[in-house]
Amino acid sequence: MLADAGDDAKILAGGQTLVPLMAMRFARPTLLVDINRLEGLAGIEDRGETVEIGALARQRAVERSAITRNRLPILAKALPYVGHIQTRTRGTIGGSLVHGDPSAEIPLVALVLDARLHLTAGTGEREVAGEDFFEGPMTTAAGPAELLTRIAFPTWPNEATIGTAFLEMAPRAGDYALVSVAVQIAFGSDGRCRRAAIGIGGCAPTPLRLQGIESELTGEILSVGVIDSVVKGVADALDPEDTLQASAAYRRRVAPELLRRALIEAREESET
Repeated sequence: MLADAGDDAKILAGGQTLVPLMAMRFARPTLLVDINRLEGLAGIEDRGETVEIGALARQRAVERSAITRNRLPILAKALPYVGHIQTRTRGTIGGSLVHGDPSAEIPLVALVLDARLHLTAGTGEREVAGEDFFEGPMTTAAGPAELLTRIAFPTWPNEATIGTAFLEMAPRAGDYALVSVAVQIAFGSDGRCRRAAIGIGGCAPTPLRLQGIESELTGEILSVGVIDSVVKGVADALDPEDTLQASAAYRRRVAPELLRRALIEAREESET
């Protein structure tokens, strides 16, 4: 059906983004394909090196899952920021990813964790890395005839001491973030950073991975001096726009402070 209709078709899952867009006439599909009765697309499975989440899994179910809390703590911290309980109860993980809003929380976590997204069409299945999936504002690598079926989130080894943090600045609880920060760090027994994964949302056309700062932190003890030093370069790595909600200058000013707080929170979590 998707292949026949092309760009005139839209997939209906949770509908928490699509239905408002249709109500405002920003989306006017001639065909809606409801996938809610497709079996096998809503599971949450711990596969050891990855946690696989079906694209139809409800955000609230993933938020409340013990697998998420134990194996993907940064996702567990991000999900309460997504809309409200009512919208998360209906909204899906896959819907947020395919929508590709650069301010959304789930795409940012997928990027930071190097998620692998599985797309299925009549011609077969392909896998797309998180860093290649988000192509621009509300634009992703999913083709009009493709269905996102599952997302594989890599897990970090249990033997490492992991610290995570997810922080955002929004006008009100449940609003899209003006700036968001996701941090996951593995610490060695000596307290030094073994591995870092850091991303920022709302400050570029897509979620942004700060690989330069990750490299700077690797091998370091996250002292106040080290943290203050690395966050100084954050503003230069951003590409925000002026919007009705916030100026580019505001986002450049807020992002380093949010990152500083997130790094401290991740370090303190690893010490408890």
